[in-house]
Amino acid sequence: MRTPHSYFPLPPLPFSHYTLAHGHMHRNRHRRNPPACGAVRPRRKHAPGIRKVDTRQPGRSPEEALFALVESIWPQEGRVSAIAAACPGPVNRARGILHTAPNIPEWQEYPLAEHLQARFGVPAAIDNDANLAALGEWRFGAGQGHHHILYLTVSTGIGGGIIMDDHLLHGAHGLAGELGHLTILPNGPVCGCGQRGHLEAVASGTAIARQVRAALEAGSPSRMSLNPPPTTREIAQAAAEGDSLAQEALSQAGTYLGVALADYLHVFNPTCLIIGGGVARSGDVLLQPLQDALRTHVMSPRYLDDLVVTTAALEDNAGLLGALVLAQQVTSP
Repeated sequence: MRTPHSYFPLPPLPFSHYTLAHGHMHRNRHRRNPPACGAVRPRRKHAPGIRKVDTRQPGRSPEEALFALVESIWPQEGRVSAIAAACPGPVNRARGILHTAPNIPEWQEYPLAEHLQARFGVPAAIDNDANLAALGEWRFGAGQGHHHILYLTVSTGIGGGIIMDDHLLHGAHGLAGELGHLTILPNGPVCGCGQRGHLEAVASGTAIARQVRAALEAGSPSRMSLNPPPTTREIAQAAAEGDSLAQEALSQAGTYLGVALADYLHVFNPTCLIIGGGVARSGDVLLQPLQDALRTHVMSPRYLDDLVVTTAALEDNAGLLGALVLAQQVTSP
């Protein structure tokens, strides 16, 4: 009788609440009642055996806390064949190196895959979390059946992943797919990376909230209040209830996203554009201006032939399932 294999994708750091699964793991701040268990099959939205744990480990180093987390969920039955980690920063996948990690300054050029493999004695691999979300949507979600996919995640920041000919595009140094850092306004707001006018600086959840806060401070009429300043989710709710300031902010972000996506179409010519992240759940107030701008700015209507523009199907589990695919690739290259 063959022993079943288990795959353990690890969550991005720093520590918070994460979704864990027998075989899968991914950050999930909002899901309160994740499903219990089941088999992972195409078209299934959830991974099996998902449960929440608090990964905060006071007094421990990031590496020790990460190892302790893996040990706490290590299966009593079956065999773990590989570990995959979704990292919230730039990664050299081929070398298994995490270049930088938010809020962990000591992790510079950190050989995370090597440390995981040495500690647990199984093959380990890492990739950027947005790349793995693209991989998850391609294999299990909205991108099924497509061979050329562009995935854009719009939340606090903006990231993405590119799949061409059924392969995730990494580039020479593993840095491809930084879709949030296309310049939209050369003299625009400062981006988190230090440059000006990037897509992330004008269309992310952070940018939308900043724009609304500035308008409220200037006295723009709105049902929203400055005390405390509204979150992106609250802005989306206000827009759904007819608040013109909220609608304007989301519409402008959608237009910027559509302009950027038109440029991406010219470079990559995908058949499927997938929009993920919390901001994408704002609905038509964001997505309609996005599609209008996309049609307006594309060079030729041929780029729109057979093009599917859709929201992500897997929501917070996209990166989780992409990490599963990565773990499987490690054992079956």
